Amino acid sequence: MRKKIGMLLLIMLCSFSLVGCGTQNETVNTTPTLEEILEENNYTIVDVRTSEEYKEGHVKGAINIPYDEINENVELDKEKTILVYCKSGRRSKVAYDQLTSLGYEVYDLGAYDNITLDKE
Repeated sequence: MRKKIGMLLLIMLCSFSLVGCGTQNETVNTTPTLEEILEENNYTIVDVRTSEEYKEGHVKGAINIPYDEINENVELDKEKTILVYCKSGRRSKVAYDQLTSLGYEVYDLGAYDNITLDKE
C-alpha cells in the first residue's frame, strides 16, 4: 500500500511539473541585428579611437569621439542607434557601456579591421 501511495505521489508531482512548463512565458530577443539597423537607416556611426587613428582611415560617414571623451556632455541623437567601433573592440565595449548608461541605443561593431562597411 505504501509503495502505491508513493508511486501515486511521484506521478502527481511529475504531472504538475510538466503542466507548469507549458505555461511559462518565453522571452523574445528584440535586439535588432546590424542588417536591420542599416536597413532602417536611422543610425550614427561613432569611431571611438584617437583622432590620429581616425585620420588614418575610418568607416565612411563615421564621426570621431574618442572613448575617453564620452560622458554626459556628449550630444548625439537619442532617436538614432549609435554604432561604435575601435581598433580591437576593447574601447568600443567601454564606449558601448558608457553610451548605454546615458540612455542611448547602442550597437558595438567591434574591431575596425573586421568591419565590412565602406571605409575612407
